[in-house]
Amino acid sequence: MCTATAAPPAAADGGTGGAKPTIVLVHGAFADGSSWNAVIERLERRGYTVIAPANPLRGLYSDAAYIASVLKSVKGPVVLAGHSYGGAVISTAAAGNPQVKSLVYISALMPDVGESGMSLSARFPSTLGTATRCVPYQAGSTSGTDLYLKHDKVHPVFAACLSAGQANLLADTQRPAATTAFSETAKVAAWKDIPSWALVGRQDMTINPDQERFEAKRARSHTVEIDTCHVSLIARPDAVADLILQASTDADAARPALADTGSSWSLTHVITVGGIAGALLAAGSAAVLASRRVLHRTH
Repeated sequence: MCTATAAPPAAADGGTGGAKPTIVLVHGAFADGSSWNAVIERLERRGYTVIAPANPLRGLYSDAAYIASVLKSVKGPVVLAGHSYGGAVISTAAAGNPQVKSLVYISALMPDVGESGMSLSARFPSTLGTATRCVPYQAGSTSGTDLYLKHDKVHPVFAACLSAGQANLLADTQRPAATTAFSETAKVAAWKDIPSWALVGRQDMTINPDQERFEAKRARSHTVEIDTCHVSLIARPDAVADLILQASTDADAARPALADTGSSWSLTHVITVGGIAGALLAAGSAAVLASRRVLHRTH
């Protein structure tokens, strides 16, 4: 049996409140924590403690509750970053947690209260609808629908800035995401209360760059745009790490000028809702995918 222990404390000297914050990185759909590998190397070289927990990819509410429990294990201030669907997860998981000093959205979803990945993609269409397939799953007494990427669409739709070999590896090793990850509507939006940073990929074909711009403007995020496809954390790890480092050092100075749209909730108000028909997702209503197992590539 295990004994519950807190994660290692953040390193001293620098960051928020006299100590470097722990940086928690949340991956998106079809991925795991290794999608952050090249970014993690750069952050650790700067002396930061980094955690890249597994995002279960079973539904927005359950995924966010799990990440919120991971955050509770961390001692001291936290900088919380999410890629793609991971952005929706951190927007819920960070709500009401005073340890989280800044949020970083990397080519990510940033839903407001009442929005879902599906509703955002309906407003800002992308080519993702051509790249997915739906597969029924059974886990014990639970059943649902998983969303996969079509193998031949991985390179052109979300990893065009990688080599064909790298894209093929992402396709081969992808993890499915339950369709509820994209259909469940947000009941919280932590970016209303926590300073945020956002990276927009100008060549992103998975999430429409105009959607990323809209979300960042609405949240009053400190925003940078770079030439990259959806998997910016693999293709441009220097730029991604630099933005996270900025959020790690400038969080307190950025606390004024927060978003004021919608209403404010806490995670305890989140109530799980049902899934969505896979046919709707396959027809183009789904939103967001994320990178998978990473090959290191530096610039």
